[in-house]
Amino acid sequence: MARKFRGSEEVKVDGKGRMSIPARFRRIFEAGDPDWNPSERARMIVVYGPESWKKLEFYTVAAADRIDEEIDQLPRGSDERLWLETLMNGMATEAEIDTDGRLVLPQKLRDKIGLDNEAFFTSKGDFIEVWSPANYSESSGSLEAFMSRFPEDFDPRSFLSGAQAPEGPEG
Repeated sequence: MARKFRGSEEVKVDGKGRMSIPARFRRIFEAGDPDWNPSERARMIVVYGPESWKKLEFYTVAAADRIDEEIDQLPRGSDERLWLETLMNGMATEAEIDTDGRLVLPQKLRDKIGLDNEAFFTSKGDFIEVWSPANYSESSGSLEAFMSRFPEDFDPRSFLSGAQAPEGPEG
């Protein structure tokens, strides 16, 4: 079973677009790169998505390969397959973590998500989302709105039990 990304962190971004990848995340990118060895740079897949996205998604090579395998199971020519192929391959690029643990993010990607001198990383299990701190703050409102539908003592792990979770206090 692949290791999961956990935690959130704010990192500095210099004028050349270099950002340090936290060590706990680097280990997962290394483990998820089938060609990596200690004398090589670890690779990752950066999904930048459509123009409306104000975030980037960083996947290990192995996680992106698993998604590609799932995409391959969809009917060739279907809209769903086309959308996912475009997102995961056409709106993505490969990147490397240098020997100092840094990633150089191209200017066009920094501009796309509004990155200046800081980036906010938040784990999503098999990938990391990367935001400008301001855009992340703005986006977190939708999760807060969803969470507010439930009582304060509601345990969200109940979603995992397979039982129908309550729809919130109003329903």
